[in-house]
Amino acid sequence: MKKLDSSFKVIKKKLHEAGFKLTPQRELTVEVLLEKEKDHLSAEEVYLLVKAKNTGIGLATVYRTLEILTELQIINKLTFQDGIARYDLNMNEDKHQHHHLLCLKCGKIEEVKNDMLLEIEMEIEKEYHFIVKDHRLTFHGICNECASNQLN
Repeated sequence: MKKLDSSFKVIKKKLHEAGFKLTPQRELTVEVLLEKEKDHLSAEEVYLLVKAKNTGIGLATVYRTLEILTELQIINKLTFQDGIARYDLNMNEDKHQHHHLLCLKCGKIEEVKNDMLLEIEMEIEKEYHFIVKDHRLTFHGICNECASNQLN
């Protein structure tokens, strides 16, 4: 709970610094994103969870809030193979985000926290005189659970 509180304070501060108020609708949207941090929710999934907490919130309001949070780099908007935009909290002040493992059978998305591409980045910067600001990497395959089910 302490991590959620500190993350919430950071998000509130970023919104305030950018000139946005933390309206009750935005607060609920942020709350859902923090509670479901590992789930890579779509806008519709966020909306349904927010609506379960407050039936008076519309889908357009949730979409606008997600766009504001994306613009402020509080969340990342990711699109995987299914073409659905999903949202991922960006609470790290590091240069890079984590990578993803996407199961082609069940659609489960797992996070890889290690950044194993630093050497490649340095090579790119040196050889191409290109300053890398970020990179995204998704591995497509079969998760352990689906692989085990295939054997049975």
